[in-house]
Amino acid sequence: MNNGLRFQFFPRSQGINSQIKSVISCFEKEIDKIKSPKNNLSSNQVLEVIRPHLEAINFTVETGKSRLQKINIPVLFGFDNVIDKSFNADAVSEDGKIVIEVEAGRATENNQFFKDIFQACMMFEVEYLVIVVRNEYRGHKDFEIVYTFLETLYISNRLHLPLKGIVLIGY
Repeated sequence: MNNGLRFQFFPRSQGINSQIKSVISCFEKEIDKIKSPKNNLSSNQVLEVIRPHLEAINFTVETGKSRLQKINIPVLFGFDNVIDKSFNADAVSEDGKIVIEVEAGRATENNQFFKDIFQACMMFEVEYLVIVVRNEYRGHKDFEIVYTFLETLYISNRLHLPLKGIVLIGY
């Protein structure tokens, strides 16, 4: 953790692929602008800093909170293949296989990371979830809290997720 950015791929028995490495690089490029607790940015502000880098690797990035600015990923389909249910994502890869969720204060205090995992598991054709959390928020070590949860989830082997992997990034 020489520059403030930390990341871990789960399951730990696998390494990251080139597309995941490209996502991590987007955050590495801007770590001085976003790192916590030095910078007290909201998740939307972090996303705004990272947006050009994600778009450069062909990700679609949420541009705001209105219905038209959000990214909807299908979850359920109805008659004639009409989308019945969808969940929102902060960013999604061009092929729809990688979803990114950027969290700030709510990551562990409101257990938002649990919701992120659940929703990614329900999203159609999503294979990887990238959860981005602060290293520290109000004295809580958010990265370590989420890391411990994911480590327990994967080591216990009691719950099998339909994802190929989860990347945890701490800023």
